[in-house]
Amino acid sequence: SGGLPWKSSVYELEHQYKVDVPIKYCLYTDQAGMWRIQCVSVEGKAFENRLSLPAAWRGVRDEDLSSISGIEGCTFCHAAGFIGGNKCYEGVLKMAQAALKIGGQR
Repeated sequence: SGGLPWKSSVYELEHQYKVDVPIKYCLYTDQAGMWRIQCVSVEGKAFENRLSLPAAWRGVRDEDLSSISGIEGCTFCHAAGFIGGNKCYEGVLKMAQAALKIGGQR
């Protein structure tokens, strides 16, 4: 199975509940049980993120990424900055918090 499509649900819920600050990231486990952080795209623009992962993280893996980010357990950040991973929930949550702070978002 390819997982659960979630992006359209995010947009619908934001509209339904009149969310003032758009959701930037979705945190979830993949089929192997690794935690992921994935950017929410701008509605109607599949390849434009609301807030990409930090440029300094992009294309970096494992201990190098943990060192650069200051977050233990990092596994990767895609070179395009739309998805990353960590070994645990706490780690991927810290990645989201750090990315929001670096991006000047709340």
